[in-house]
Amino acid sequence: MTRHDALLVDLDGTVYAGPDPIPGAVEALEAARERGATVSYVTNNASRTPKAVAGHLADLGLTVTEQDVVTSAQAGAAVLAGRLEAGAKVLVLGTDALADEISLVGLTPVRADDDGPVAVVQGHSPDTGWRQLAEATLALARGATWVACNVDPTLPSERGLLPGNGSMVAALRHASRQEPQVAGKPAAPLLRQAMERVGASTPLVVGDRLDTDIAGGHAVEAESLLVLTGVSTAADLLAASADQRPTYVAAGLAALSDLEAVRVGDDDGWTVQVHDDGSLELGAPTDAGDTEEDRAAALRALCTAHWAAVGDVSRAPAVRAADELARRTISALGLDSAG
Repeated sequence: MTRHDALLVDLDGTVYAGPDPIPGAVEALEAARERGATVSYVTNNASRTPKAVAGHLADLGLTVTEQDVVTSAQAGAAVLAGRLEAGAKVLVLGTDALADEISLVGLTPVRADDDGPVAVVQGHSPDTGWRQLAEATLALARGATWVACNVDPTLPSERGLLPGNGSMVAALRHASRQEPQVAGKPAAPLLRQAMERVGASTPLVVGDRLDTDIAGGHAVEAESLLVLTGVSTAADLLAASADQRPTYVAAGLAALSDLEAVRVGDDDGWTVQVHDDGSLELGAPTDAGDTEEDRAAALRALCTAHWAAVGDVSRAPAVRAADELARRTISALGLDSAG
């Protein structure tokens, strides 16, 4: 942890799934805090206030205050405050928590296009439906500015993946034929706000999603740790483009106690041969077992070899074909269970 002056930790899929903590997460974060790490919780979920999120984390056993939580609702409100005049009306497509953040930055939250909003802010709410989307569509047709708190297509829960804010954003995008400015990860505003709050210049971004947490780390030029406890799987990681590749990969947050041991590029005794057809042949060290940590070590070795062989995997059809072979390698080895 001497390389990093703060931990910027995702919540859904990293610390908890639904209301329940991910095994070992609370203990690992408390241990990091006791070792002197500054821990900030940075969430793309705009449905709850920082106070409510902090209360949930405290109930799980974490030492946390409201100031330790930064949400995409706050980031979205800050983006709009920088673009609009004080008191401007903003149509809120989301929860009352998002509306409160709009009020806190000196703007006026409204719920209908008849109120004359000059902007639309959209965050996750389980109650968003056709009527709410219709009001936002009308406002955008009049030229309102559109800010999406995040564009995560799914939301992890104790029951599995559920539609996230990005799925609702997609509906509004299709109806309006417009594109929002994004405040949450992978865009930089949310992470920059979290860094500024704690005065961090070399943070470690921690999360379970390549397309938000890890890509967000790249957006603010920070190192990142992917934990295989949420959305992104081993196959997703192998297929990651250059701007979604993490510095570290681990089975869970316990890796915070020894980050260098989970750095991608450290083979841990595993060997990988890349064949001409793009498939990978994995060789295990003699002391390898069948634990989550062993599977994560094998995955790091596979990623090191595969990424070096193909460069940016989004580049060409031939590379994507090779990646498909690598995905089958992952499946055959049973490494997807690490995710």
